[in-house]
Amino acid sequence: MDLMTRRGLLLTEANPDSRIDYVITLGEHTPSPGRGETAVGLRYVPDKLIVDPASLARYLRALSGLTWGSLEALAVTVRDDVNNEVVPRWLQVTVSAPEGQRLDLGEHSVMLEDRQPRWDNPALLSRLRRG
Repeated sequence: MDLMTRRGLLLTEANPDSRIDYVITLGEHTPSPGRGETAVGLRYVPDKLIVDPASLARYLRALSGLTWGSLEALAVTVRDDVNNEVVPRWLQVTVSAPEGQRLDLGEHSVMLEDRQPRWDNPALLSRLRRG
């Protein structure tokens, strides 16, 4: 799937109140053929746009049909696509390996964060549970 087609799956809507900071949390367990499910989570503070949740589900299902060399590559792709289409003030992407694919490790997960330059809201972000 090419870049534009993939990113075109992420539909957006206007933020109902871009004057305030608030956190949106979305997530999905997507099938990994023959390997269980990969958990993908997205938390973000919107700016002008918000993600249409149904389109995020379709986007993640489309990604689950592709071959990824690593969880890190999948997480970076989700981060880049959401940053490009939604341009949130702050973004956190988490990806966790499906059971049975952890290569004898108890856990394999990736968490990436990004934010717009000069944006910070430590009071809001400190309330978020890590992990």
